[in-house]
Amino acid sequence: MIKSIDRDQCTDILKNNYLGYLSYVSNNSPYTIPITYYFNEKENYIICYSGLGHKINSMRKNISISLAVADIFAAKKWQSVLVHGKYDEISGGTAKLYLHEFSLGIKSIILRKEHKDMDYISEFSSKIYNQDIPIVFLIRIDEMTGKMRS
Repeated sequence: MIKSIDRDQCTDILKNNYLGYLSYVSNNSPYTIPITYYFNEKENYIICYSGLGHKINSMRKNISISLAVADIFAAKKWQSVLVHGKYDEISGGTAKLYLHEFSLGIKSIILRKEHKDMDYISEFSSKIYNQDIPIVFLIRIDEMTGKMRS
């Protein structure tokens, strides 16, 4: 049976994962792509980063975005959360602070879940380009909903 889950359960899914599917709109067409993220539960935002390209240009034009995260254990046993929010680009020294928080948060999740100790952000995210400074952005959460099947 599929049932809705409460905000606390949604929060648990977000804080115990780091891979999700980011959705945005460009030229009236939806796009969904995999992305590495870190959820700051205390402040209720999600940190992401990317190189400049289609995704960033599109989110700058239409700031309404969503992030889907799922734990799939079997065809009839899964849980998922869908976050709706706003794109908020961060720059300068503040971006470096968020990127540092992102890195430490992801490393902690990977150590806890996968028992791997990562030294560098490039070990768990492929978006660091040679000499390019990534664009750091937050998903300012407006609402989240979740479902589960067990």
